[in-house]
Amino acid sequence: MTTLTKSAGFGGYDAHQIASQAAQRRADYWMISGTLLMGCAVLGLIGLPLFFRGIWLQSQAAKAGLTMRPTIVTLIGYLVIIDSALNSIGWTLDLFAHHTLINRVLTTGWGAMFDGGYFWHYNELWLGGAGAPGEKAWEISLIPVLFCARMAAAIGLLQMKRWGQQWLIVTCWMGMIVWFGYNTNMTIFADVRYSHITFPVWGWWLYDIWYITPFLSLPYLHTVNREIFSD
Repeated sequence: MTTLTKSAGFGGYDAHQIASQAAQRRADYWMISGTLLMGCAVLGLIGLPLFFRGIWLQSQAAKAGLTMRPTIVTLIGYLVIIDSALNSIGWTLDLFAHHTLINRVLTTGWGAMFDGGYFWHYNELWLGGAGAPGEKAWEISLIPVLFCARMAAAIGLLQMKRWGQQWLIVTCWMGMIVWFGYNTNMTIFADVRYSHITFPVWGWWLYDIWYITPFLSLPYLHTVNREIFSD
């Protein structure tokens, strides 16, 4: 029997657990709202303060003595969700909504600034959308496989489930392969993707740096005590 149950009884322990769960749920409401907005890209600046509000609530609850989820787990889980959502929404629009007016304005405008593969010869392939070599193969293979799996694993991690931690490790290693493979593809076809655009190579790295979540997550996921996660 723990010190807590000796001093306060099982009723006190149960009350502590209920209060902790309520505080975590309240913080998650703010963080989920912020994450949804940031995952939509356009509303990212609105979502960021909401997310930080949730982080602050979680920190205050921990200082008050409640049992809260480790902050590093919270940051990794939500960062992976945002990363996967940003990848999914952009590529899904290009794959299925390339002829819509809003997509032709936003996507080709973005392509003219950073990635010529989304500007030059856009909508000229039989499948439509980006005309960069290899781009459609990445979209078709990664949207329903890697990004969906990463979001599911991140949700499991935030719920402190061991399967979430294990699957996030798997998908992070997959993400590293994708990161190197996609950058190689960009480099090989640099004459298509970096030619006559506003912000060429350095612009690509400016936004690509946000996709290094596997490199940030793996050291923690491999060294953390797995016993903190439940079955």
